[in-house]
Amino acid sequence: QVQLVESGGDLVQPGGSLRLSCAASGFTFSSYWMGWVRQAPGKGLEWVSDIKGDGDITDYADSVLGRFTTSRDNDKNTLSLQMNSLKPEDTAVYYCAKWDQFGSSWYLSSWGQGTQVTVSS
Repeated sequence: QVQLVESGGDLVQPGGSLRLSCAASGFTFSSYWMGWVRQAPGKGLEWVSDIKGDGDITDYADSVLGRFTTSRDNDKNTLSLQMNSLKPEDTAVYYCAKWDQFGSSWYLSSWGQGTQVTVSS
């Protein structure tokens, strides 16, 4: 079965950097778009970024564009999110998720348990 396990969350000062990882198993990792989604305290889910199966295409929310970089290692079945110039508003639980397609619709079919990122001085 599909399993996604995030790691790397921590407490970091504003302006700092952090790298999140997501270990994937139970499916052909390289065949799927993957995404990062976050949820700040008391708020709804916010999409952060996507990456195509071969890693050639990435997309980012405006709120993180230029500061965050998503990448993947298909040999190791690992998804990563490099976060630089962190701001307090980046504080959230970060989830990695697997995209699936049903007809013409796309949806996040599997999620990890999440990892907490706290940006505070």
